Amino acid sequence: MDRREHLKLLLAGGAGAALFMSSSCTEEDRRRSEEIIAENGGGPGYGRTEEEEKRDARFRSQTFFTEHELATVAVLADIIIPADEESGSATDAGVPDFIEFMMKDYPPFQDPTRGGLMWLDSECNKRFGKRFVDCSEEEQMEMVDMIAWPDEAEPEMMYGVRFFNRMRDLVSTGFFTSEMGVEYMDYKGNTPGFWDGVPQDVLEEHGFSYDDEMMDKYIKREERYILAEWDEDGNVINRSGNNS
Repeated sequence: MDRREHLKLLLAGGAGAALFMSSSCTEEDRRRSEEIIAENGGGPGYGRTEEEEKRDARFRSQTFFTEHELATVAVLADIIIPADEESGSATDAGVPDFIEFMMKDYPPFQDPTRGGLMWLDSECNKRFGKRFVDCSEEEQMEMVDMIAWPDEAEPEMMYGVRFFNRMRDLVSTGFFTSEMGVEYMDYKGNTPGFWDGVPQDVLEEHGFSYDDEMMDKYIKREERYILAEWDEDGNVINRSGNNS
């Protein structure tokens, strides 16, 4: 099992289960959902309040990582989730930008991350005489192997182990919540429970049938995406056959 598959299973079986485990979603559901969002003024950033949108815009206008730090984050991200035959890498999914955003969205991340990046460069300078991003792929992997496996790491490497653990969490979260990561997870999204009535063949087998009044009142596929509206007395006013 490769690193990517391991992270995928961890996410699917743990904290990410509630987010990613669901029933199926049809193309019709997806298309209609996009129409509903557009009809209600949605689009990029849908679901964000005005204050949240301003906060996001402020964060995006600021820069936390230096150019060198961001390059180091990108190399680490692609070591944690490299491209394979099924999808692109962490950087292809925009993970470095996600981590940059998280540094501003959650300031307690800032010092441990910046300190960890400095520690990584310091260790590489001691061992290879150059910064992490300037090392060969073999040297980078040699360094990462010393901090990627907590149970096997030397005691003097534990600061680096904790730093790498945080980076792994950030990279995994960024990748598996990106469009690319969601597609890789084959996540279908939540699906509302639609009841189409008892199947016709079952009704016929037992000698039953629906009458037209019931079908008109309760089973209307064409109205299932319409948001209900009520009058002052609590009567539904925008669904045919549901005026009381």
